[in-house]
Amino acid sequence: MPSLLERLPVPAQAGAIRALYALPRSLRRLVAGKPIRIDGNELALDAQLLLRLQQLAKVPPLSDGEPVHARASLAENHKLVSGPPIQPVDVREVTISPSIAGRLYTPAGLAEGSPLLVFFHGGGFVVGTLDSHDNICRFLAKQAEVRVLSVDYRLAPEHPFPTPVEDALTAFRFAHASARSLGASPDAIAVGGDSAGGNLATVVSWLTTREGGPKPAFQLLFYPATDASKRYRSQELFTDGFFLTQDDMDWFMRHYAVHEEDKLDPRYSPLLAPDLSGLPPTYLATAGFDPLRDEGEAYAERLKQAGVPVILSRQADLIHGYANFIGIGTRFLQAMHEAAGALRTGLGISARESVLE
Repeated sequence: MPSLLERLPVPAQAGAIRALYALPRSLRRLVAGKPIRIDGNELALDAQLLLRLQQLAKVPPLSDGEPVHARASLAENHKLVSGPPIQPVDVREVTISPSIAGRLYTPAGLAEGSPLLVFFHGGGFVVGTLDSHDNICRFLAKQAEVRVLSVDYRLAPEHPFPTPVEDALTAFRFAHASARSLGASPDAIAVGGDSAGGNLATVVSWLTTREGGPKPAFQLLFYPATDASKRYRSQELFTDGFFLTQDDMDWFMRHYAVHEEDKLDPRYSPLLAPDLSGLPPTYLATAGFDPLRDEGEAYAERLKQAGVPVILSRQADLIHGYANFIGIGTRFLQAMHEAAGALRTGLGISARESVLE
């Protein structure tokens, strides 16, 4: 039987959730329960409250059904936590190729020749759309003062590995070739994404670097998936109950990988690439209560060892997916402000260096 909240229209549900987050901290703690501490970290109240609401609503995991059902669920549920559309941001649809759509975000007052972020959404290569990550792109465009090109790459299982990689490469090459018509500078193009999208971003950087360019000027990576070849300690610690579960991850990988050996391909598991030298400066954020935490941090360490400038930022009290939750509470928004600042600074330095050259 649906709960009272579920009987309401989605905008009313979203309003009710925001009202809950506006309650005094003591009342929010009462609803969320006792603080959760694992591996030396305490889960943020904002994150614990979200997980409690998910539990009370008995939201089924994405991995419980077929991709078509998971996509429909995400299309509705993302509206509950992403917040009202951030303004003022101009938005227009872009055709990247006959099979790849895109969406260009331009914050009000941004001059021509600005930096550009090519953004790949998360969703395990199976779910996620331009709409599910609309407000993330609006936020980054406005706060980092950049244009953002969001990429609607094709999804598994209809289009398994390596199709999403090929689409991501096509999108970056389009952005570079069409930079002037997009209002951007070809010398200040970053790639970024969350989770599976972070994987695609860093694979694009690796492939274009090995090809001799043009390559991205900066990487913005939110809790990227980097190694499907083995299980990490964080997967054992956070296998269930922290938004992304091990069952979800296994479900995503079954749909994305055509063959088991695909997981050993650096285009699937970029941590396994033999040489990461020459990749662009990187901001890589992990979440303390995320099964992907340790492989993301292992990738950051590999980048450092290869001489790549890296800022590794563990958001120790957060969960996987926090970039999508900017419409509720304050803690998720704080983490995203840090990332936007890193993107603005990194691309600003890149733009100045290209002028000096």
